[in-house]
Amino acid sequence: MYPKSLKLVIEDLQKLPGIGEKTAERLALHMISELDDASVIDFSDHLRKLKEEITTCKKCHMLTDHEVCDICQDHTRDQQTLMVVADAKDVFVMEKMATYHGLYHVLGGLIDFSRGITDKDLNIDTLEERMKNMKELIIATNGTVEGEMTAKFLKQLFTQDGLEITRLASGLPVGADLKYADELTLAKAVQNRLKY
Repeated sequence: MYPKSLKLVIEDLQKLPGIGEKTAERLALHMISELDDASVIDFSDHLRKLKEEITTCKKCHMLTDHEVCDICQDHTRDQQTLMVVADAKDVFVMEKMATYHGLYHVLGGLIDFSRGITDKDLNIDTLEERMKNMKELIIATNGTVEGEMTAKFLKQLFTQDGLEITRLASGLPVGADLKYADELTLAKAVQNRLKY
């Protein structure tokens, strides 16, 4: 039905998360009918540069276009607090809040034995090297089975004196109604209760 090149773009767009066939069609048709030639060429050039120029920081494994990312180069950040996250998306989310001013370490995934992912597949060796100068390790993995397993592994791995290991709080979100919360969320809320 569609010309071959348009069909290929529709198929490519469907490879993106959250983009189904209809959305992909709408986006591809918008590109061809609404955007001028220069905009489409710039867009394709940006996609090419994305793959050619973006790499991972040699220290923290965050996405960057330099050998060492801007966060690792920022000496105004707390150099003795390290937050461990599963992937770069987590760093972007934390940075948008603008409340955390320490360093990060991106694991590149979570331990998941069902998929054959062990600690050997994660950026653990570089984390061990960085932990020598840290006073606090913040474990910021998800509250999933894989996230909890990875958190427990990290807690057992780092037992040096003077190191405080913390975990992001979990439980009921602000404004939540108890009757709609699942059992795990309620259990975490009770475990992580604060003095009032």
